[in-house]
Amino acid sequence: MKIIAPSMLSCNFGKLEEEIEMVNQSEAGWFHLDVMDGVFVPNITFGTPILEVFKKYATKHLDAHLMIVNPENYIEKFASLGANTITVHYEACDNLQNTINQIKKLNVKAGVAINPDTDVSVLYSLINEIDLICLMSVFPGFSGQKFIPDTFERLEKLKKIITDKKSQALIQIDGGVSTDNAKKLVSLGADILVAGSFVFKSEDASTTIKKLNSVIN
Repeated sequence: MKIIAPSMLSCNFGKLEEEIEMVNQSEAGWFHLDVMDGVFVPNITFGTPILEVFKKYATKHLDAHLMIVNPENYIEKFASLGANTITVHYEACDNLQNTINQIKKLNVKAGVAINPDTDVSVLYSLINEIDLICLMSVFPGFSGQKFIPDTFERLEKLKKIITDKKSQALIQIDGGVSTDNAKKLVSLGADILVAGSFVFKSEDASTTIKKLNSVIN
């Protein structure tokens, strides 16, 4: 079963409880939570107070995507707020091995995200220790960006590494996902598709999630 993970960065924060409940009742499998610090990426989103709201109301897997510098300083806090997966950026970690170990010690799934200009081969040596690889299909920082077509080739390369190394890592695609590319992404090996503006800027978010889900499953 492939997973749709709505990116809550694109939801209406004025009606956050309602938006969370919509996802709870939808065919989405996960909540995707983009945490940005204005340093690692040129945007600031939300921090721990918003995570407390998700912990209270969300009934599905919480996927915290930390687009921040020094992520190791905040992992324990995000774990305590109910994150089921914590994803850090390869580009933001001085010692990725240590950061992965730190996440796993808290009984949380360890994810690693890589930017569009980072070669997937950088994860080769750690591929068997990573639970999720978030392949960025846009440059992180802002929602609503166009999907980068080179992602298809990068996805194929990443899937081959996972297969060759007999890794159990799941592949997540984040950025510009829509019904136009979802089927191809899954056919090339993607397990989880993050969709933000495509879902929340549509006429009916729940129906859009259902359409995406029907395309990939």
